[in-house]
Amino acid sequence: MSQTIAAFDPAVDAPAHHHPVYDYDSGPPVARGKFAIWLFLATEIMFFSGLIGAYVVLRTGAGSWPNPEERLAVPITALNTFILITSSWLMVRALLASKTGDRTAVLKWLGATIIGGAVFVGIQVYEYFELIHHGNFPNGDIFWSTFYTMTGFHGTHVIVGLIWLIAVWFATWRGHYTKENNLGIELAGLYWHFVDLVWVLLFTVVYLF
Repeated sequence: MSQTIAAFDPAVDAPAHHHPVYDYDSGPPVARGKFAIWLFLATEIMFFSGLIGAYVVLRTGAGSWPNPEERLAVPITALNTFILITSSWLMVRALLASKTGDRTAVLKWLGATIIGGAVFVGIQVYEYFELIHHGNFPNGDIFWSTFYTMTGFHGTHVIVGLIWLIAVWFATWRGHYTKENNLGIELAGLYWHFVDLVWVLLFTVVYLF
């Protein structure tokens, strides 16, 4: 005697008071671009954490460490830090304007952000020229090696951020971003806030302590 065994389908054969086992609510979808930028920033956080951690270990293990105020232009750099923090606020204004569809305001605030970032880079380059002019080269001692390494990597990130913001400015000018489509502006803003936050940490660790 032969007997046929039918396949069990939980969506059909389950009791009425049970939900199908595969009926899940995964929540709202996350934009792939936003997920990618957060993943990228996570790797960058680990990178700068390693640099700052190495600096702290070297400074702690050194018998003596030079006073930053005797080697660095702390007041000028404090002003430069304020400029970069202000540019982060300007970036927030640009994103808010994009959410209302005010393209003119977006261009204005983005332009101001770019100018602030460019001024920051210009002051840092000037600082480098002055330090090197007075014989303070990266291979001078462990202080200068760590100083140029950390600030140099950060400066490179700021330049990358500026290039990104300029590209976003032109895309906005061409009408690429709208009230409903402003993800590109938000992603650039996340990166810019990241480089600002990293600089605040570097300024505190390298210039003030």
